[in-house]
Amino acid sequence: MSDQGKGSGSTTAGTPAPGSDTYKGWLFKWTNYLKGYQRRWFVLSNGLLSYYRTQAEMAHTCRGTINLATAHIDTEDACNIVLSSGGRTYHLKASTEVERQRWVTALELAKAKAIRMMNNQSDDSGDEEPTSQSERSEIQGTLKTLASKLDDLSTCNDLIAKHGAALQRSLSELETLRTPSDGGEKIKAVNERATLFRITSNAMINACRDFLDLAESHSRRWQRVLQYEREQRTHLEETIEQLAKQHNSLERAWREAPSIGSNTPDTPTAEQVGERHQKEEASDEDEDTEYFDAMEDSPAFITVTTTDHTQHRRSQSNLSGASGGQANDWNQEEHTMSPSCNDLAGRELQPCRRRRSHIPDKPNYSLNLWSIMKTCIGKELSKIPMPVNFNEPLSMLQRLTEDLEYHELLDKAAQCSSSLEQMSLVAAFSVSSYSTTVHRTAKPFNPLLGETFELDRLQDYGYRSLCEQVSHHPPAAAHHVMSQRGWTLWQDITIASKFRGKYLSIHPLGAIHLTFHASGHHYVWRKVTSTVHNIIVGKLWIDQSGDIDIVNHTTKETCQLKFSPYSYFSREVPRKVTGVVTDSEGQAHYILSGTWDEKMESAKIVHSSRGGPGAEGKQKTVYQTLSPKLLWKKYPLPENAENMYYFSALALTLNELEEGVSLTDSRLRPDQRLMEAGRWDEANTEKQRLEEKQRAARRRREAEVTEAQEEECDFDAGHEFEAYQPLWFTKETDAITGDTTFVYKGGYWEAKDREDWSVCPNIF
Repeated sequence: MSDQGKGSGSTTAGTPAPGSDTYKGWLFKWTNYLKGYQRRWFVLSNGLLSYYRTQAEMAHTCRGTINLATAHIDTEDACNIVLSSGGRTYHLKASTEVERQRWVTALELAKAKAIRMMNNQSDDSGDEEPTSQSERSEIQGTLKTLASKLDDLSTCNDLIAKHGAALQRSLSELETLRTPSDGGEKIKAVNERATLFRITSNAMINACRDFLDLAESHSRRWQRVLQYEREQRTHLEETIEQLAKQHNSLERAWREAPSIGSNTPDTPTAEQVGERHQKEEASDEDEDTEYFDAMEDSPAFITVTTTDHTQHRRSQSNLSGASGGQANDWNQEEHTMSPSCNDLAGRELQPCRRRRSHIPDKPNYSLNLWSIMKTCIGKELSKIPMPVNFNEPLSMLQRLTEDLEYHELLDKAAQCSSSLEQMSLVAAFSVSSYSTTVHRTAKPFNPLLGETFELDRLQDYGYRSLCEQVSHHPPAAAHHVMSQRGWTLWQDITIASKFRGKYLSIHPLGAIHLTFHASGHHYVWRKVTSTVHNIIVGKLWIDQSGDIDIVNHTTKETCQLKFSPYSYFSREVPRKVTGVVTDSEGQAHYILSGTWDEKMESAKIVHSSRGGPGAEGKQKTVYQTLSPKLLWKKYPLPENAENMYYFSALALTLNELEEGVSLTDSRLRPDQRLMEAGRWDEANTEKQRLEEKQRAARRRREAEVTEAQEEECDFDAGHEFEAYQPLWFTKETDAITGDTTFVYKGGYWEAKDREDWSVCPNIF
């Protein structure tokens, strides 16, 4: 015989009230049909319910455990409890209904805690490394305890409401009694309900007291921690402000100081270089040496600028290499180089037509960006219905045309006899297209399907540009430019944008092609990623990061450009761009350096050697170069640009009305024109109308395709009907990249000459 007879009662003497972390007591557990219910000692702790034959067994033998996080709690009759989880079921019985309710309350609280702990495990894994692990653990533990107690209050509140309603029903039944014989039973029921209500209320009171004690004991400490963090933040802000002022002061002093060459000998000795290096060993660079980060899949490199063209120094520093064998060749080449490749900083011609230099000032509309964007995290930006308040009065087609802001770089490149010099200018052109974005945080209008934009500068600068929106989902635009000065450019750009909460990433997909008519050189490259920061709080700012690999598929020469992402704590120049121009054999010939928002320079390499290992263990390549020459410099913004969306001189003219353009031209888009005029409310209404009109047109096309497929008698299952065909571009497979692209098929400028736009759809 076992020692678990059916006792008349169960005891929980000394047991904590429901709501505490541990609850113990005797319950009867169903074993089998022969023995029926047997008395067992149950322990509820940390979301687990375990049982033993006796209390003494707790030290060595556990008969079974059930996890309440996944358990279902049910009641069969006045004293029974049924727990089921993962195929395991416990049938339990208490000695009284009051005892049963105590256990049910404790089990429900433990289950709620277990579920919370399970859900919070994944959240804790992403926390930042604390300054003090012990303090961080203590704070996290206290916060979890407070949250647990708060949830206990919520659970107890639900139980009080439940039992209070039952008590109210019993009282109502007492009022309707007609025979005294029923009074005893009803009064007994009321007493039981009142007892249950009292037990739950006591648990609620205990939980409230625990929560209050914890909050009071830790509030003063948290106040001190918060005050310390505030002081540290203020100190950090003051330090950053002082550093910014010092930086501006040093930069201004450097610009105002006379050139280095006028105060120092042309050829410093090795001892002078070593002495200067010792004096400035805390810095990573001196006046003659510039350090470049290692680019992916390429060795790190350092350049040493040689100021004397007739005699190269041999430095004892491990950061420089020297050889005088190539100096005379470079000197001769410099004197014989064509003027178009030397002076690269100015415009060649003035436009024939006087174009506008200002637009209406941007209205001061206030709008909560986060209220709109918080529901759009992870979505494609092109699928988010955005008001014009976040736009600028230009379409994406016009923004794409802004790549031609510094078209004269390509005009000069077309005149270069050296393919490597030409590559340097093409690289500068690829960087210059980002200079207009540094302050342009507003998004352009998403073009309607079939929308076009032309830029006819044939008389002014010798080129014509045409863009067409060839796809809506995903948004894709095709661009073709033909210049009478010896080059043709085309690109097919698809914008993939994602909102990530704190920032917005924009990934342009597609290749840019450039050919020069005289030499037949064919260049191909792709754009880098743009990121808009401080979406939630702070001032919006934009950054460009990634690599651009420019390949001359005719000569197999390459240029690798690296756009360094901005870092608040980096000593590098912000928005820095570095690059190397190499021939088909992989030999480096030019070093490119600068920033994507200001200028790019090129320095010819006269010697290269292997240096010591860098900070990351990679071996650095040391390039000795001649003095850098300016390739490109950004034009200053127009006066009052900050009130005109920070538009450049070219951008101000893009939406100017012109005669003879296509009926689908972006200049004629009504919502964009209304926004430019400052009538934003009307622009939003018109934008909604145009978008609904576009959706209706898409539904008609889909219906036509479906009908055509159904009516096609000899329909081939492998054949697909094209829902939309661009008007001026055709889809082809690129022979170089292998990608599907859109190529200009002609006809637009001929239609303009005829003034015949009958083939254009009515999209506005």
